[in-house]
Amino acid sequence: MVKVLVAEDEPDIRMLTSFSLRYGGFEVIEAADGLEAVRLAEREHPDAILLDVRMPRMDGLAACKAIKANPTLANIPIVFLSALGQDAEIDSGRDAGAVAYILKPYVPDELIAQMRKIIAEHGSK
Repeated sequence: MVKVLVAEDEPDIRMLTSFSLRYGGFEVIEAADGLEAVRLAEREHPDAILLDVRMPRMDGLAACKAIKANPTLANIPIVFLSALGQDAEIDSGRDAGAVAYILKPYVPDELIAQMRKIIAEHGSK
């Protein structure tokens, strides 16, 4: 089963995102902030990572950079899931190493389809 790490500080959004992905057939690991996401990525080696941009302790951009700096994790595709949709924010996400940027609110079926496509194109396994 394909494993996705979801890092989102808002419990309701994290729960909805995780539920949607599980419904789509993914195994989901949850993190409440960027620091926890980095630690879980190191331990779990997920097939893909969904990061919110604004989170406590370590934001998504810093978490993305930390994950990409680790040679054992560098090939894992990272996707930002954020309400911040300005070109500058999207460019910052891509500059940090993300392969995609999905805007909130999202349609669950579209999120599932996008994650399947991203993992097929960029998957590390």
